[in-house]
Amino acid sequence: MTWHHFIYFAIAAALLWIVGAVEAWRNKKAWAVAATIAGLVVFFAFILLFWIEIERPPLRTMGETRLWYSFFLPLAGLLVYSRWRYKWILSFSTLLAIVFICVNLLKPEIHSKTLMPALQSPWFAPHVIVYMFAYALLGASAVMAAYLLFFKKTAPSDEEMDISDNLVYVGLAFMTFGMLFGALWAKEAWGHYWSWDPKETWAAITWFAYLGYIHYRLLPNSRQKVALTLLIVSFLLLQMCWWGINYLPSAQGASVHTYSS
Repeated sequence: MTWHHFIYFAIAAALLWIVGAVEAWRNKKAWAVAATIAGLVVFFAFILLFWIEIERPPLRTMGETRLWYSFFLPLAGLLVYSRWRYKWILSFSTLLAIVFICVNLLKPEIHSKTLMPALQSPWFAPHVIVYMFAYALLGASAVMAAYLLFFKKTAPSDEEMDISDNLVYVGLAFMTFGMLFGALWAKEAWGHYWSWDPKETWAAITWFAYLGYIHYRLLPNSRQKVALTLLIVSFLLLQMCWWGINYLPSAQGASVHTYSS
């Protein structure tokens, strides 16, 4: 299974996710869930077969992490839809997943079997996979915040705000586990748990931003618009942590976390 086969799996998965989103709008939950799960199975089948082909977890390059993000986005949308019946969440998560799929198709990267010694730690794979799932959940919370802030004509209900809160609670929990796995990986690879590398610095900034959102929401006089704005700002910081640091002068040639092909 080579990268050239990705387009076939991607098209099949995307079509199934689109069917799932359409069925959600038609109030056919069983078909929506079944189609979305089928798409996830197809997409994960490629990840697994590609993993076997390159003889390492597909987690080294930015393109490979986009694979996981494309997988986890519909999964996060499905979880939200199944729990709270928000139809549009499947549509948004599918659209975002397709965008990342298209980026990978238009900008393929070199996916070699070689893996530098530092990335051969058993903590590397869970670190990145857990982080990607956290990013997907926090991405869903950002979509929810944008919808409530810019598109919903009436004030958000308590239930809608609770959805955003719950997504952040779970997303931040997984992000925390990802940081812990990363610290264990760093200790094994470089001899220290934390070094204030540019990636680590932005990871800490992002973690504190979401923690700040949670604490603000606990205030008795917190305002919904301020909270939703904080959520969007936090997601922008997350994007800086994920890929924005690749363009920082301080990370050029100095950060062990910058993705390269």
